[in-house]
Amino acid sequence: MKVSGFTFVRNAVKFDYPVVAAITSVLPLCDEMVVCVGNSDDGTLALIESISSDKIKIIHSVWDENLREGGRVLAVETDKAFAAVAADADWAFYIQADEVVHEKYLPAIRQAMRQYKADKRVEGLLFKYVHFYGNYHYVGDSREWYRREIRIVRNHKEIRSYRDAQGFRVNGRKLHVKQVDACIYHYGWVRNPYHMGAKQNNFAQLYNAPAVVKAGELYDYSRIKSLKLFDDTHPQVMQERIAAQDWTFEFDVRKKRLNARQRFLFILEKITGRRWFEYKNYKII
Repeated sequence: MKVSGFTFVRNAVKFDYPVVAAITSVLPLCDEMVVCVGNSDDGTLALIESISSDKIKIIHSVWDENLREGGRVLAVETDKAFAAVAADADWAFYIQADEVVHEKYLPAIRQAMRQYKADKRVEGLLFKYVHFYGNYHYVGDSREWYRREIRIVRNHKEIRSYRDAQGFRVNGRKLHVKQVDACIYHYGWVRNPYHMGAKQNNFAQLYNAPAVVKAGELYDYSRIKSLKLFDDTHPQVMQERIAAQDWTFEFDVRKKRLNARQRFLFILEKITGRRWFEYKNYKII
């Protein structure tokens, strides 16, 4: 079984993406890791080159600034990285620059790839998600956070990144997938409030949306509606970053700032274990 990893990144230093941790976390599962480095104005290329692994395969890209409708440029960059994976790879493991896999999940992921390798009905593998917010002690627990997404796909070139690179489709239809007993840890909402404000403003530009904060101002994490405490461990590759946290954020997890409909659906999900009316960009088989 051959596995290729792939990702894309641009201005990771300026916006404080944990991209080295992201890439390093999946390297044990991959025979190669394709990193599509966009035209950056910081030290992103040098950062990727500093990763001590002969599995890293860097390709260079210039982002099309005209592809801003719905964040389309993010999917285009994902497709560039996917197109560069080895032709003889069985699976392609996609990881975004702010996503990390805990080492405890590596055996289960490897087993799932082996289990479904010969089952051509399975076009992708579906992961659960843990979304950190504000700092490394809180995670999102409301419906605004997606619960699952595809992160391993067959090496079929008909597969394309969908919309703003959140999922995948093949010839326009949803992928047929199996669930993996593993989580992706999403750290996209955890960074110094200064970097968070800059990152969110940059992200808004990709969608032709207005700035989130005024230039130079700090991002206000307190606007969140609902969180819960994280009661597990973080990946080893994140420990140095966590120890270097230089800001504070506190949230009373007992408070739920939800409207009546949100509160009803929140309680219903907790009781039944099912997220009603959930959008799913995949078909579980």
